Amino acid sequence: MALTPVDPAEIATIVTTLEMRERPRPRPLPASSLGLVSWASPDPAKYRTLFARVGAPWLWFSRLVMDDATLTAIIHDPAVSVFAVVDRAGIEVGLLELDHRQGGACEIGYFGLIPELAGQGHGRWLMAQALMRAWVPGVERVWVHTCTLDHPSALNFYRKQGFVPISRAIETFADPRLLGLLPEDAAPQIPRLASRR
Repeated sequence: MALTPVDPAEIATIVTTLEMRERPRPRPLPASSLGLVSWASPDPAKYRTLFARVGAPWLWFSRLVMDDATLTAIIHDPAVSVFAVVDRAGIEVGLLELDHRQGGACEIGYFGLIPELAGQGHGRWLMAQALMRAWVPGVERVWVHTCTLDHPSALNFYRKQGFVPISRAIETFADPRLLGLLPEDAAPQIPRLASRR
């Protein structure tokens, strides 16, 4: 075995792709005080704000670096559904994005809640909401990916929901904190390496 060095300005993560090939059996919807609001043709700036609020603790940055035209083409596509998770006060506390652009499949593109809601059962509720909307007629596969930068329980959570891991890959990318895309104090559990230059 050999170790592959990673530049101090970069981050490496293992990405796991999981899939579900059969619609889950109906079961009671988990309880939650949260609601789900459809965002038809969301404003790119509003979308990015929620994306960063939910994803900064896990270094989500991909939608932050897209230009408006590219992002709008995705989130306004009729085959892509974007939902905001809201609390009782109507404050946006989570994001769900379902991508039906590939025939016969649905990707759970983004799925997340703010960290303050972790461990309260809301993730099971949100996944039930996602699966109800993902399994439309003609869909034979629902898939999602997670990585070692996500919440430590993410992979096990997806497996408990019925997803099966099918592949792994290593991804490296420039640290979005060093690029100014996310605050320097985002994701403190992921150490920044000191440059040796």
